[in-house]
Amino acid sequence: MGALCGGTGHSRDTLDRLSDRCLHFFPCLSDPARRSTFCLRIALVMLHLIYVGVVFVFDKDLIHKTKQEPWYTAVYLILFAATLVQYFITSGSSPGYVLDAMRAVNEADASRNRASMTSKQPASSKNGDVVITIDKNQIGRNLLGSGTMAWTKLVMDMYPSGTSLRSVTCSYCDVVQPPRAKHCHDCDKCVLQFDHHCVWLGTCIGQGNHCPFWWYICEETALSLWTGTLYIQFLKSDISKPWWLYVIMILLLVTLFFCLIFLLLLLLFHSYLILTNQTTYELVRRRRIQYLRNIPERVYPFSKGACRNLYEFCCAQSSKYRMEPLPTGQELEEKLRPYTCSDVLSCRCCC
Repeated sequence: MGALCGGTGHSRDTLDRLSDRCLHFFPCLSDPARRSTFCLRIALVMLHLIYVGVVFVFDKDLIHKTKQEPWYTAVYLILFAATLVQYFITSGSSPGYVLDAMRAVNEADASRNRASMTSKQPASSKNGDVVITIDKNQIGRNLLGSGTMAWTKLVMDMYPSGTSLRSVTCSYCDVVQPPRAKHCHDCDKCVLQFDHHCVWLGTCIGQGNHCPFWWYICEETALSLWTGTLYIQFLKSDISKPWWLYVIMILLLVTLFFCLIFLLLLLLFHSYLILTNQTTYELVRRRRIQYLRNIPERVYPFSKGACRNLYEFCCAQSSKYRMEPLPTGQELEEKLRPYTCSDVLSCRCCC
């Protein structure tokens, strides 16, 4: 009995050493949340491999068609690889955290102050050499004072006059939130233009990665639609197949059908959000968001027109941190004005 217990303890020590070694090479597995995300990513990749692999293993017509028209299979495999690459790009990209934006603004303000102080220092010339005297302690005091206020001033200018600083300060991060930002409890950070937290991606969707997220949904929808077409062609072919293969293919096709419906709805929903310059959080929780509470439902306060919204979403990504101030009362009145025939002809809805 003692030997048995000793053997169990020895095996347990061995498992603990193997676990510690695994965590040493993969530190992300030590965090339960990151471990769960890692497992979901592996499961998603395996699902893609299974759905694509089943077709190439059992569909002899596809194999024969590949020999005759290799471009068809090549395009499909390129789409398959591009979808997985886009998935990992989106999951690894930053949604745009408020803390990072605040740090960038403060650093830029500190650099400007340092440059202005350097240019204002007295200089003396002797034998052609220029000597600049700089009081480092004074610069440090000025930078310390102005750096902490640069972000606060920038954000408060985006709100109407009289807005309380306490009402726009995050109670979890203790940072001043610009409009459209929200604290994500899963990431434990404030996100610019927070849309939602995606479990499958393991990250928030916000200003920094909403565009890659839309492209990933688009590629995933196209891949699912093409894969479903291959499954239907396989079931309709005249090649004799065992009954169990029919069962497997039908089960996979039904599951793929439900996934495709979800992806299509998600793609249409986010396309609507892009054209109206909204986020999922703003649309779902509009009544609870303070700066949207008194705005009519049919008014999109941050919209600049469908074409301009689409351009800024897809092309105007040069600025890493883009923050939009709240619209003024005059701008809201303009958005409330109903469209006329002349407005349609002048493309008011697009500009």
